Amino acid sequence: MYDNNHPYLQPSFFIDSDHPDIIEFADTLCSDCHTPVQRAITLYYAVRDRILYDPYDLGYSRDSMRASAILKKGKGYCVAKAVLLAALGRRQKIPCRLGFGDVTNHLTTPKLRALMGTDIFIYHGYTEMLLDRKWVKATPAFNLSLCERFGVKPLEFDGQADSIFHEFDTRGRKHMEYLRDRGTFVDVPFDEIFSAYRKTYPGFAENFATALNHSAVDNFL
Repeated sequence: MYDNNHPYLQPSFFIDSDHPDIIEFADTLCSDCHTPVQRAITLYYAVRDRILYDPYDLGYSRDSMRASAILKKGKGYCVAKAVLLAALGRRQKIPCRLGFGDVTNHLTTPKLRALMGTDIFIYHGYTEMLLDRKWVKATPAFNLSLCERFGVKPLEFDGQADSIFHEFDTRGRKHMEYLRDRGTFVDVPFDEIFSAYRKTYPGFAENFATALNHSAVDNFL
């Protein structure tokens, strides 16, 4: 158990682990867990599968990026789901931070590639959890039902080994590759991320505002 003053246990603006909804959800999920690793695994699968992945749900709004808002909405893209997992982990006394990297997605749909103008996804988000004195990466982005429908291997998590990206789909085709490590943060570097989005994806705000009307399932990455 880590000291309550640990910097990665503190609530923050986006990782609002002290919000009543976050507290109730985390405590209910982990009521029968007895170790930090058990709690981490339980929280990971809850976020992975109960919060639906939506690549278009990234509107420019600070409030909508808060963990409590993501939990209430029940969906989000990779960064949003990483934020929620970090908040739940902090509530359960697991030090958590956010990590980011740029990835190439070889199986991006033509529709999404046209929208973005590239198959490179910058600031792909994941959570790092301090377990047994070691930082372990966890990426709860793609929910199980979505993976099964589109033939992508779901990411598993055992609290010991890094779970960071879908290297291959179920047919052995290359799916994702990491290109650049963007580092780790105690909270969401909101301005930095959205500034980079606008530079990398021309027409970002207009295109994604329009795309919000589409379903995540029909436009899976």
